[in-house]
Amino acid sequence: MVAEFINTYGVTILYAVLTGVFGWIGLQIKRLAEKYINTKEKQAVCKTVVAAVNQLYYELDGPAKLQKAIVSASEMLAAKGITVTDLELRMLLEAAVNAAKGEGNAKIADAI
Repeated sequence: MVAEFINTYGVTILYAVLTGVFGWIGLQIKRLAEKYINTKEKQAVCKTVVAAVNQLYYELDGPAKLQKAIVSASEMLAAKGITVTDLELRMLLEAAVNAAKGEGNAKIADAI
């Protein structure tokens, strides 16, 4: 009776289990890909915002520029459907500022 059940439904059960396993693996891969893409997008937005804020609001001091950058980056990321915490956004912006300063220093060093 058990052998008959396995012969009758074994392949169907195996297909169902494999479909579930591969579906789960696909979702995990999708989640990792979205995380990677979102991180790259966040970094690109922050780099753009830092350059733009520095260009547009050059007369403001550091904290005021940071506030402008936070508001701008938040709006741009929200428009793309990407959520970001305040702390993460602040760290990304600071990293973009540091990278921009590093590029400027490298250009100066190359000119000398």
